Parts: sequence; C-alpha cells; structure tokens
Amino acid sequence: MNKEQTKALFANKNLGTVLLDEPLSKHTSWKIGGPADVFVLPTTIEHLVQIMELTHEHQIPWYVIGKGSNLLVKDGGLRGVVIKLGDQFADLQFEDQKLIAQGGHSFVSAAKHAIRRGFSGLEFATGIPGTVGGAVMMNAGAHGGEVKDVLIECRVLTEEGKIVHLSHDDLNFDYRYSRLKDRPAIVIDAAFKLHPGDTQEMSERVKNWRERRQSTQPLTMPSCGSVFRNPEGSHAGKLIEEAGLKGKRIGGAQISELHGNFIVNTGGATATDVIQLIELVQSTILEKYGYELHPEVRIVGEETP
Repeated sequence: MNKEQTKALFANKNLGTVLLDEPLSKHTSWKIGGPADVFVLPTTIEHLVQIMELTHEHQIPWYVIGKGSNLLVKDGGLRGVVIKLGDQFADLQFEDQKLIAQGGHSFVSAAKHAIRRGFSGLEFATGIPGTVGGAVMMNAGAHGGEVKDVLIECRVLTEEGKIVHLSHDDLNFDYRYSRLKDRPAIVIDAAFKLHPGDTQEMSERVKNWRERRQSTQPLTMPSCGSVFRNPEGSHAGKLIEEAGLKGKRIGGAQISELHGNFIVNTGGATATDVIQLIELVQSTILEKYGYELHPEVRIVGEETP
C-alpha cells in the first residue's frame, strides 16, 4: 500500500487523533525529523488493537513512540503509521511492593512516585527521560541500575493485534537490549518489583545525581541523551573526548562541549548533520583506538528524496 492509500485508509477512522504528514520534529527530543504519513494518538487500548489489525492486514509499516527521547528520524520522514502513546496511556498504581505503570507513563515520574511512597528500586530511572514502554524495550539504565533488575513482567500488543503477557525471562534482557528490539510490540503496561527504602535518603541520592548531570551534560539543549553504547572495557564519552572531538560541528549538529557522548541540536540541525557526526565519531574512534562504537539511539526513516 502506497503513501496516499495509507493516508486514505486512516483519514476517517475513529482511532483517537489522526494527523497526516505530521512533522516528527515536534515529537522527538532532538527536535529533528521529517513527516509521518499517518500519525495517531490513540485514546484507548481498543484503538491500539484496531490500529495494529489494520497495519497487519494491509502490511503497513508501523512505529511506536513515547517521548521520542532515543530516536533520530531521518529528514525524509517515516512511511506508514506512527503511534504515539500519550497521556491516555499514563496510568500508574501500586500493589503492595509492586508498581504497575502504563507504557506511556514517564519513567522519571514513575520513579519519583515510588520514592515518595518510600519504595526503592527505581531511583536510577530519574535520569532517563523516556517512557516506561521505551525503557522496557531498550532495557534502559543509569547509575548502575537497569530495567532488567526490577521488571517482573509486562503486557504487550503484538503486530497481529493480540495482547500477551511477557515475563522477565521472556524478554531476553542484555545491555541496552530486550527481545522487543527484534520482535517489535507495543508495551501496554509493565510491573516492577520494589522494596522499602528511606525517602529522604533516596531523594538526597537522586538530587546529587541530578546536580552532577546538570554540570556535566547539556540538558538545556535538544539532544537524545547518550548517542553511543559504551564499548566493553571503556566509555564512549571518554574515548570521544580523548580523540579531541568535543565541540566538533556539522551543520546545526554539534558534539557537546560538556559531554562527548551527546550530540546537540544548536538550531536547525538535520538528521543528515547528526548522522554525519555519528559516522565521523565511529571512524575516528576505530582508527585511533580500535573500538567499534554502536549507536544507542534508534535511527529510522528515509532520506530526503
């Protein structure tokens, strides 16, 4: 099914908010990205199921996004359907020492709720600016903690429109990886195992982490966070800094002067600018130090025709 047929199929469907040719620069933390043929903000699980049934039946490519914090959309945009989980998928509840959060809930917010309730285990998430669904998909981590350390199970919606339960072991977690990266599905909700903690002590630890990030990371500029996975035995940011690449600029994209593993949008950056910087870093680090750096950020879409 071509672009115009896809638009026609979804244009008059009651699936929440349906937008055509929506610029994805409005929905990514990098403020970069071409248009989505169809952009849907569903409001119910029933909408989600219908969307997946339609894309499966007509073999239409689909993508799901939350806050777009680990995503680079190329300048030609995305063909098919982009599904954004917004506030309608942001419920959160506690059951004893278990937290259950919907896929569209802010991971930072989920962690803060747990801390206020006196539950420990998610403090590491206060430094991860994405959604619960995105965090599960990529086994997000920071400050020595990862999703795999606390996830019990999750419910996902498959490409065929079926809701299934996945246990911790089903997800095959590894460093910045879960099976959902290879077998895409939409995380409807996830359950995390917590344990009692001291709210004041946790809050103080989180405050110290936040102050360190503010002094070492370009948090006031559009970015995706860390661009590269850390290679075994080293740190990407340290290698990039030692190679003298901090501050290097291509077009509107720049390797941050504060942190080597951040690429920032200084204004008007294109995806092509960012990709060229990524390739420059990869070739330089391989030549100088023999490390192959692999992007942590997900790069999707098409080049500008």
